[in-house]
Amino acid sequence: QVQSVESGGGLVQAGGSLRLSCASSGRSLSNCAMGWFRQARGKEREFVAAISWSGGSTYYADFVRGRFTISRDNAKNTVYLEMNSLKPEDTAVYYCAADLAKSGRHYANDGRGMNYWGKGTLVTVSS
Repeated sequence: QVQSVESGGGLVQAGGSLRLSCASSGRSLSNCAMGWFRQARGKEREFVAAISWSGGSTYYADFVRGRFTISRDNAKNTVYLEMNSLKPEDTAVYYCAADLAKSGRHYANDGRGMNYWGKGTLVTVSS
């Protein structure tokens, strides 16, 4: 069974940085596009970033472009989200998920069609 586990969340001050990791076990997801989503309390889920199976193509929501970087290490079956210049509005639970397709794209905010959702990791940005 495939399991995705997010880690790296925590409490940081505005302007700080965090690196989130999404590690998959049980089966390699190296042939899948991967995405990051987030959901703040009282708000709907949002698409954050995605990456193609090879890492050659990346996709970002407008509100994180230039601040966040998605990457992957297929040898470690892990996807990362490097977050810089964090803002209080970035506070949310961040989730990773896999698309059985390879290419990746800008996904809908609800993440419909994504698979192997993790439990999420909480990022809290204080002002």
